[in-house]
Amino acid sequence: MTKRVSVLCLLFVIAVAFASVAFAAPVPISIATGGTSGTYYPIGGAIAAAVSKGGNITATAETGNAAVANTNLIAEGEIEVAFTQADVTAWAYNGEIMFEGNAMKGLRTIAALYPETIQLVLSRSAGIKTFPDLNGKKVGIGAPGSGTEGDVRSIFQSVGLKYDDMSVEYLDFGATSSRFKDNQIDAGFVVAGVPTSALMDLTTTRDVDLFNFDKATLDKLIEENPFFVADVIPAGTYRGVDYDVNTPSVMALLITNEDVPEEVIYNFTKGLFENIADVQNSHAMAKNIRLETATNGLTAPLHSGAAKYYKEAGINVD
Repeated sequence: MTKRVSVLCLLFVIAVAFASVAFAAPVPISIATGGTSGTYYPIGGAIAAAVSKGGNITATAETGNAAVANTNLIAEGEIEVAFTQADVTAWAYNGEIMFEGNAMKGLRTIAALYPETIQLVLSRSAGIKTFPDLNGKKVGIGAPGSGTEGDVRSIFQSVGLKYDDMSVEYLDFGATSSRFKDNQIDAGFVVAGVPTSALMDLTTTRDVDLFNFDKATLDKLIEENPFFVADVIPAGTYRGVDYDVNTPSVMALLITNEDVPEEVIYNFTKGLFENIADVQNSHAMAKNIRLETATNGLTAPLHSGAAKYYKEAGINVD
């Protein structure tokens, strides 16, 4: 064998070795979560760690502006996986509410996670017992264009209220808590898994109440908006709230885009549920994330990669 042939053989072996390493390299993906004072962020970090364990994916959880902003990122192909709400996904897929005229048919779901609860926080000095009592009050309705704000629209339409009836402020969870501490609002909506860290922090220093939906109002809301379900915040969840709170909730979802490769989402879904105990230990709400309920209440089609894993795991994906 000539020296030239030997060199060529060596270069070929090196090229094959590099190609093998490149082929085996984990696929980097990002998960859009929410603000650090909500529920998406800590659970998103745990999910990123869980799905990275298999070695096929390196996932990173990123802070985000929650449901609506995350949905737009997915639709535009700017991120691979995101947290959102079932109602926001339905509105986006069908081109309704804040997505009117812009149906996002490329959205795909990965898994249903846990219920996100409508928490209407009330200043005890405001005297708010019914929805008409919000008239003339200062009310936080969620960040602009957020899933929280979309839920407020649905609730107000059902109970016959308009933003013009009160002084509304577009506030995220952290800002809502801060405004209560500074006595600058009378009521504020938070939609998140319970307990929500922003409200845990608030109730350590301030006495507040949570709005209790009467049965007739709750039944009417759910009939008009089937993505809502009846929920109860148990007494003692927050300091000073020593009574059960009847309120609606909506499911949190993980979503992606149909263009993300099937193998990537298959490995993501497999990594999530093969390491689900790690995720469940990250937050009280994460205990609700279970393989047997992962396909319940989805409001857009399953991604083919997720469907492939669920079929292998014996879960009905029809």
